[in-house]
Amino acid sequence: METFVIEGGHRLNGTITPAGNKNAALPLLAACLLSDQPIILRNMPDIADVRVKVQLLQSLGIECSWLEENVLRVHAATINTSEPDTALARRIRTSILLAGPLLVRTGRAVLARPGGDSIGHRRLDTHFLALTALGAEVEVTKQAYELKADGLVGTDIFLDEMSVTGTEQAIMAAVLASGTTTIVNAASEPHVQDLCRCLFAMGAKITGIGTNSLQIQGVSRLNGTEYTLGPDFMEVGSFIGLAAVTGSNIRIANARPEEHRMTRIMFGRLGVTWQDEGPDIVIPAEQELRVRDDLHGVVPKIDDMPWPGFPPDLMSIALVIATQAQGTVLIHEKMFDGRLFFVDKLLSMGARVILCDPHRAVVVGPAKLYGERLTSPDIRAGMALVIAALCAKGTSVISNIAQIDRGYQRIEQRLAALGARIERRPAE
Repeated sequence: METFVIEGGHRLNGTITPAGNKNAALPLLAACLLSDQPIILRNMPDIADVRVKVQLLQSLGIECSWLEENVLRVHAATINTSEPDTALARRIRTSILLAGPLLVRTGRAVLARPGGDSIGHRRLDTHFLALTALGAEVEVTKQAYELKADGLVGTDIFLDEMSVTGTEQAIMAAVLASGTTTIVNAASEPHVQDLCRCLFAMGAKITGIGTNSLQIQGVSRLNGTEYTLGPDFMEVGSFIGLAAVTGSNIRIANARPEEHRMTRIMFGRLGVTWQDEGPDIVIPAEQELRVRDDLHGVVPKIDDMPWPGFPPDLMSIALVIATQAQGTVLIHEKMFDGRLFFVDKLLSMGARVILCDPHRAVVVGPAKLYGERLTSPDIRAGMALVIAALCAKGTSVISNIAQIDRGYQRIEQRLAALGARIERRPAE
């Protein structure tokens, strides 16, 4: 086990480039099963979850090799089994995304219940409702899911929720189904768009990309391709928050500013501002963080919602920013019932937060934070604790950083390049 040792209270300065989008990388690896030709994925983040997903593909007999840093070649010429390794599947949530591709290629899939962050109940019903609509038979047991299909047939699908992975599952199953599939109430996040664009480059016929209604004309086969992932907008949002609370001047290169319009609105309620300079985002130093009340002095709220709303993965970052902003704000986490449970760690650092229930927290700022011994509970809360530690007075030690490594590529090295005093050390 390793830890991060962080000395807070220092200004940062410089340019940082976000890694490839983690939430695009994992479904794209599953999509590689849809073709028997080689696929080269560029700007692939070298993170723990990607490495586990690569091992999962290799457990199926699929060739995977890193051609150079952040460039991965996947060749699913043959698939030796329809049962991915159980231990590996239980380590990441997106192991479930192998269901559709395995059904298409082998007619069968047996998958263990997936793992992932402990941020509350995360239902999988949408996946199986979509696959059943396309003609799959699904048997659910306490430990696994067994699916089989003698060919999938396109249909009209209205998803019961805007599930990102549920939408991705339906897309991957539909591109090689016979006939036409319409997916309504579809998620449209940037990583869903990345998946669609990669499949389009492989020969899939998809229209409506970026909207909540997708039309897919099934094809008989898909080709190989080369595809470059977009930047991880969760990293971009994290770096904006980091600059704001440490009073730092940071340029985020190749940040796709157009993907952060809602982030600008929500972070703006805490006084955070930045400039768009071409593809870059520049956060000026020494911002005055002050909560902007709603009309008539009403306490404002920051809440999450499906894209293009404020992404739930940035709620932890918003909460840390709120601890440093003058005023009172309500943080309303609508989508997950366990994401706010890391608040106790901020309280131990000196934050003034009232956790009203699993979904709502009232933050009163600014609070002077102090270094503390902390444990990372999940990817996003872990990064939020890193940010809190960097703006705190004194030294913090964060354990269970394997959770952070799941989503952030060599984060300590990249932050150190900006002047952060952060080291990775063996656990005591």
